[in-house]
Amino acid sequence: MPRRPASSNQRPPSTAGPTPGTVSVPRALSKLGFCSRAQGERLVEAGKVRVNGTVVRDASLRINPERDSIEVDGVTVAKAAHVYLMLNKPRGLVTTTDDPQGRATIYECLRDESLPFLAPVGRLDKASEGLLLLTNDSHWSSRLLDPSSHVDKTYHVQVRGTALDSVMQRVAAGVVEDESGERLEVKSISLLRTGSRSGAWFEIALDEGKNRQLRRIFAAVGVSVDRIVRVAIGSLALGDLKKGAWRMLTVDEVKRLG
Repeated sequence: MPRRPASSNQRPPSTAGPTPGTVSVPRALSKLGFCSRAQGERLVEAGKVRVNGTVVRDASLRINPERDSIEVDGVTVAKAAHVYLMLNKPRGLVTTTDDPQGRATIYECLRDESLPFLAPVGRLDKASEGLLLLTNDSHWSSRLLDPSSHVDKTYHVQVRGTALDSVMQRVAAGVVEDESGERLEVKSISLLRTGSRSGAWFEIALDEGKNRQLRRIFAAVGVSVDRIVRVAIGSLALGDLKKGAWRMLTVDEVKRLG
């Protein structure tokens, strides 16, 4: 599509301070479902982005994606329809769009050109697996991640060790990390099964999300974690979705979560 010249009735990007409804240009591109913020920053730096007909090179410039016209390489960026999907994240992938270390990311599983850019709702660390939500609806994502929403996240955790009753009691009571002094708690814990070779599996519910929370809790009680699988977020269960596969959420599932 040929580049559209700036017309006299196009207004330049605002250089005023933050106002309600404004975001940085890279954030606007992300909210519109075009690309990640990091990718947006690179596009701005390369001079590929126009706002209201004017090339912008300052990634911190704030605009209103609902009112301002944004073009990338001369093509107008239109707001994408909201998309909500669930992915069964495999172990070994990082939950990010751009990894400085060049590691494989969750987007290896989303090579579908019909999809707009989707951001993960929260994270699973590289060694963890299971249910991960992605969307281009930033308001829905924010509501779901807000601590006041108290949406439970359920995990199956495989550990090695003995004295399982003692482990359960100590985890259920909460722990305080020696290094940080931070208190870490679970909402509930129950024993799923034990095996002579596979160790034990616990089902654990969390209603808060701290970085590497489960691994830190078990480390504090001296227990080694082999696997962490997130099996549910609120009422949404991973079910029989194959590893590395994804599916769209139903309208009812979206409403129940957000």
